[in-house]
Amino acid sequence: MCLVHQIDTQKTENFAEKLLGTLNQGALSIMVSIGHRTGLFDVMSELPPSTSTEIAQAAGLSERYVREWLGAMLTGFVVEYNPDTKKYHLPQEHASFLTRKAAANNIGVFAQYIPLLGTVEDKVIDCFKNGGGVSYSEYERFQDVMSEDSNQSVVSSLLEVILPAIPGIVDRLEEGIEVVDLGCGRGNAINLMAKTFPKSNFLGYDLSEEAIDYAKAMAEKQALKNVSFEVRDLTDYNITAQQNKFDFVTTFDAVHDQARPDNLLKGIYKSLKENGVYLMQDISASSEQHKNVDHPIGTLLYTISTMHCMTVSLAQGEMGLGTMWGREKALEMLREVGFTKVEIKNFEHDIQNDYYIIKK
Repeated sequence: MCLVHQIDTQKTENFAEKLLGTLNQGALSIMVSIGHRTGLFDVMSELPPSTSTEIAQAAGLSERYVREWLGAMLTGFVVEYNPDTKKYHLPQEHASFLTRKAAANNIGVFAQYIPLLGTVEDKVIDCFKNGGGVSYSEYERFQDVMSEDSNQSVVSSLLEVILPAIPGIVDRLEEGIEVVDLGCGRGNAINLMAKTFPKSNFLGYDLSEEAIDYAKAMAEKQALKNVSFEVRDLTDYNITAQQNKFDFVTTFDAVHDQARPDNLLKGIYKSLKENGVYLMQDISASSEQHKNVDHPIGTLLYTISTMHCMTVSLAQGEMGLGTMWGREKALEMLREVGFTKVEIKNFEHDIQNDYYIIKK
């Protein structure tokens, strides 16, 4: 007997409508990225209702491009438009999530990931077919975007929220201790700490030469004498790390990107003093995919993982842990290297990260 599956027409129509919405929202993400990068949102938030010519002049941009961009903003329900006056307006309720003044709430920063990751689509598709990964060097603007992302979620609240949540660490930093930031990127966090705690010594390692050059330049600009930076591959950090060297170790959104995160964690355990503290900021998620269905940015994070974090690790022939390695896997790996005291904290301003306070 042949059983004919009855198609649920309403389910079909709902899914088709959702896909059309996905196309529109994906396109809107690119336009939001452009609005952020060109400063259009910042300009419009300060203007009264204005024509495309007035907006373009205020932003110092081509009117024809601004007018077409405004079409996407209007149909995407980001801006409002009066057809009688031909004037556009960015409501303050929307500006509060789209301008640089929005700080940690600025979604424009995250929108940049969509066009950025699209530049490596062909290379990632080749990996789907043949395995391997896409090397870090293929991502031309990734340091720029990651730096902005980190500034919003971590650096902006480091002194007032994150460090005070670690018992005793602020007092120790003020007294003077040895600190290392592994995978430091452009050094925004560590330079801020070095400036704030002049009695402590700070060291930053990162694989990116461009990022380290930037970090050094910023430290020099601020005349910081208690911080240094080195280009360093952390794949074998378990071998090269010095025993009981540091009082405070930090990794900001860095562990899951490593070729061998297990070796990095082993090296951190080895290098941490007996009374030391390790702060690991990483993505807030479960290791089980089905438990992330209600994650507010789960689809975005799995996409970033596929298009960057996982594939960059696989390009080095290593683990490919991925952005969404999750708390369960993180706790498992921390226990395996010897850490016994782990507390996970979350902060209201940061929906995407967990903050692990770790001791031996």
